[in-house]
Amino acid sequence: MLKLLTIQADLTTELDTLAAEPGGISTKFIDLAFKGGWIMIPIILLSIIAVYIFFDRYFAIKKAGKFDTGLLEKIKVYITSGKIDEALMLCRGSSNPASRMLEKGISRIGRPLTDVNAAIENVGNLEISKLEKGLPVLASVAGGAPMLGFLGTVMGMIQAFYDMANAGNNIDVTLLSTGIYQAMVTTVAGLIVGIIAYFAYNILVTNVEKVVFKMEATTSEFMDLLNEPA
Repeated sequence: MLKLLTIQADLTTELDTLAAEPGGISTKFIDLAFKGGWIMIPIILLSIIAVYIFFDRYFAIKKAGKFDTGLLEKIKVYITSGKIDEALMLCRGSSNPASRMLEKGISRIGRPLTDVNAAIENVGNLEISKLEKGLPVLASVAGGAPMLGFLGTVMGMIQAFYDMANAGNNIDVTLLSTGIYQAMVTTVAGLIVGIIAYFAYNILVTNVEKVVFKMEATTSEFMDLLNEPA
């Protein structure tokens, strides 16, 4: 028991000494990343993937959410005037999910309303699938990065205690303390990547829901237009 307390005290002293020395435990993330072992490679790759997906989807969703509110009024004028081709051209000139859904609905004018609605829903589902592209990967990064970090920590701790067991009575406190803090680096890195990916995922999901709401409101208003008595 006395020996364990002595080792613990020596370990604490050594960590404080290393932290205080310029060449000791570096607080720079890049330096720590290199000390985390090979498990840091997939964690860094996941962070790059998460950042790419977030910015790619963020700007794509933002673009999809830009819808001219006056477009539907113009379409209504064309349809009531019997200018179906002009209404179609107007929709094709606006590149967003709602206009593509309206284009499909206009192209089905003259058929039963159930067929028109089904065609619009099919296009809507396709557009939503495009908006959600990459989100499952981002969700996997949010859950997988911390797990990789924990795996790296467990592997590092096993290695540290393995070295400690092989040292026998000649326990090198510096070697043990270095092995422990290097093992913890992967947990910190995994949690950082996971937390960032988690918040990024929720931001994108919220933005997608806003776009879907606009799409549903627009198509609902369009169907009401078709239901109006001639």
